[in-house]
Amino acid sequence: MAKAKPTFEKDLEQLEQIVEALEEGGLSLDDSLKQFEEGIKLARRCEKALGEAEKKIEVLTQNEDGEVETEPFDEDDPPETPKRKPKAKAKAERKPSSDEIPPDAEEDEDGELLF
Repeated sequence: MAKAKPTFEKDLEQLEQIVEALEEGGLSLDDSLKQFEEGIKLARRCEKALGEAEKKIEVLTQNEDGEVETEPFDEDDPPETPKRKPKAKAKAERKPSSDEIPPDAEEDEDGELLF
């Protein structure tokens, strides 16, 4: 009989069972080490699955400029379609952070950088 393909939910459930067994403390040292090793493998698989899901979400929520747009989650309201700015306008509206401004930069009377 072939093993079923592991899923995040099954791995997480099995990891929880291992944690409970280790916390109870009734296992021998060898069994505890085996369970711990299996738990580490499961935790890494779960972490990898979560990382891959996060990357997919970031790709799906990117705007036309490639920036990730976030919105607060509200269960009662359906998600809104993100409003997209034209590329040139979005770049023109972006103000540099204080880390990006050189110390010798000059500003005009409105406080805008001259270069």
